Amino acid sequence: MNKALLKSEIQEYIRKNLKSDLTGLVLKGSPFPEVSSAEIAVQIAGLKTAKNKFPIWFKTKGILYPPKINLEQTSSEITAKYKASLIHGERLIDLTGGFGIDDCFFGKSFTEVVYCELNEELAEIAKHNFRQLGKDNIQVVPGDGLQTLEESDNKFDVIYADPGRRDDHGGKVFKLADCLPDVPANLDLLFTKTDRILIKTSPLLDITAGLTELKHVSEIHIVAVNNEVKELLWLLEKDFSGSLHIKTINFKKSHPEEFYGDLKNKPELNFSLPKKYIYEPNAAIMKSGLFESLAQKTGTYKLHKNSHLFTSEELKEFPGRKFEIIDSKHFKPSVLKKQFKGIKANIATRNFPESVADIRKLLKIRDGGKRYLFFTTNLEEKKIVLDCRKIES
Repeated sequence: MNKALLKSEIQEYIRKNLKSDLTGLVLKGSPFPEVSSAEIAVQIAGLKTAKNKFPIWFKTKGILYPPKINLEQTSSEITAKYKASLIHGERLIDLTGGFGIDDCFFGKSFTEVVYCELNEELAEIAKHNFRQLGKDNIQVVPGDGLQTLEESDNKFDVIYADPGRRDDHGGKVFKLADCLPDVPANLDLLFTKTDRILIKTSPLLDITAGLTELKHVSEIHIVAVNNEVKELLWLLEKDFSGSLHIKTINFKKSHPEEFYGDLKNKPELNFSLPKKYIYEPNAAIMKSGLFESLAQKTGTYKLHKNSHLFTSEELKEFPGRKFEIIDSKHFKPSVLKKQFKGIKANIATRNFPESVADIRKLLKIRDGGKRYLFFTTNLEEKKIVLDCRKIES
């Protein structure tokens, strides 16, 4: 960590060049002898990330940023706040501290937070930033988090881990056993030091696959921001063997959409031909697969077992996008070519053989506008087109 980066004139230069082309800036060279242009570029790139992902860091003076690769897996401010709302107590240990976003918010829910990080330079940066942010209840311990835990005489209210998802060659991995640390292989050790474990995993991890690797999972939280799944959170409790609950949350600009379900006790799913309204679940619910509970709790019907679109005669509250069906047509290209040629519409395909690009080309439909066309398959296995108007939430 080059502390010369903290000099006021260098910090001013970094913020002044926030919108500059980084490649050109590096080639231009550094105007300061004590720091390189590459070091300055790393800080500008980090500041750009912080502006939207963790605005508190962006607004705080004297924050240092690591290389981009160390920020890729970092939680956003909004997801870190959410994690901190799930757990609380006297003492928490984070086995994989990283840039430290999560620990700053855990510090509000716990009296003491122990931050561990294998990358010593990253740990040094996090320690500096904790001071800048006034987080004096976070203890920084560089080194192997599992080793620190094993050597500790303390018992912790919660152990938190966000295992590294890159292999020795820099490639991404998703199976928990391939991540660092290998949480499944060390669960017995972890449960000698705590009764509760919170694990953050890649949003791409298959839930069924995760459950085969982990045990004593009591809750799974699927966290999306603006309809993009960002994190899967797994809450494990010592000796837990009850019903597994799944909570989905989608943080929208206007309000969060929340939905709860039980993975095992699924109600019977009812189907229907398209009624007056159609609904598309948000990304977090799509990831959960809780379609039976969704239909039951919202009073809607599914169009087809593989379509993941829902319908109702009366307008319902629904965690996702809502549309009024203006017209429903059978997919007959020869007829549709005449009706749709040259129109402007947003196209979506759900359980439909042709791609959006192929449909646009075939029917000469331009992109955009306020019209929405859903190409899907109904419960009678017929290909149909739903011509819709979006209902704003």
